[in-house]
Amino acid sequence: MSVYERHVFVCTRGEWCPAVDGDGLGVHARLKALVKAAGLADRVRINHSGCFSQCGNGPMLVVYPDAVWYAGVSPDDADEIFERHLLGGEPVERLRYQPATMGPHKLPRDESGHVVR
Repeated sequence: MSVYERHVFVCTRGEWCPAVDGDGLGVHARLKALVKAAGLADRVRINHSGCFSQCGNGPMLVVYPDAVWYAGVSPDDADEIFERHLLGGEPVERLRYQPATMGPHKLPRDESGHVVR
């Protein structure tokens, strides 16, 4: 097994990230497509992840070895994360997860369970 320069885990399981709070599966698919198109599959790995237990902040992903967590990521945001972070090494600050202010279940939900923004 090769050692990847960056390893990305995208929450695609649990009750919220895959569909309720956004499109975790779409984020995963977009990142995989970008990595493949760039010919970087031997350097950058994109994996499905189980729940990160930070519900209400998804879709979420984490980039290792940088230990940078992202929250509220859309498939469109995946392009920016790919270009700026995975290729350029610069995290996308506007999407970074802030556990002190965001945290699990800290975002209000309406009666149907969707996050009120």
